[in-house]
Amino acid sequence: MANEEANAVGFVEDVLAQCGTRDFKSVNFFVVLDRVSKDRTRELLDKHAAQQPLLKVIWAPENTGIVDAYVRGYQAALDCGCDWILEIDAGYSHRPADIPQFFDMMAEGHECVFGSRFCPGGSMSESPLKRRVISKGGTWLTNALLGTRLFDMTSGMEMFSRDALQYVLARGLMSRGPFFQTELKTYCHRFRIAEVPIAYSAPSHNIRQAALTDSFKTLAHLWRLRWQGKL
Repeated sequence: MANEEANAVGFVEDVLAQCGTRDFKSVNFFVVLDRVSKDRTRELLDKHAAQQPLLKVIWAPENTGIVDAYVRGYQAALDCGCDWILEIDAGYSHRPADIPQFFDMMAEGHECVFGSRFCPGGSMSESPLKRRVISKGGTWLTNALLGTRLFDMTSGMEMFSRDALQYVLARGLMSRGPFFQTELKTYCHRFRIAEVPIAYSAPSHNIRQAALTDSFKTLAHLWRLRWQGKL
């Protein structure tokens, strides 16, 4: 989460409300913040955490990029003993209302459940055409080169079993940019996986040349692993 002072507390409570619809033994909400956040988001969440015991605010000033933030959150959830770990972007680009279907699929025995903007029922709004083309094109290219079969290989709302997430982190993530979501899904392809439709709504940031270069380098690395029988 970063620079979400207007929505931070409300988003936390909306997510927890969806978790409250199930009879879980325990629930924890981990919010990862780093120096990218310049407003009062951390201050407001620290104050809210004093009243909301399910909220854990993680201050990670050492983060050097988006991947560090996600991995810090993953590791915090594993260290806490969580059996299912949901990754969700803050600020309502992902809808808390879409969460229950992830629980349903995990309860059916799936080990990884990926939110999809492009499967039947999914949507992507407020994003420029260029971003849609890159997201769909990246999915098509990854599926073609790596043998994956997802509708959406670049989305960022997903749930993992403890074993699946530990496996991915043990493999290590080469990508240092948004393509890490695709890399992560690729490592999960041998687990029992499912896709569920999500509604993504955000004016997506521009894709910089460095991010595209990172994507192609990581894709080439994964392709080599596939043909070496290591994927």
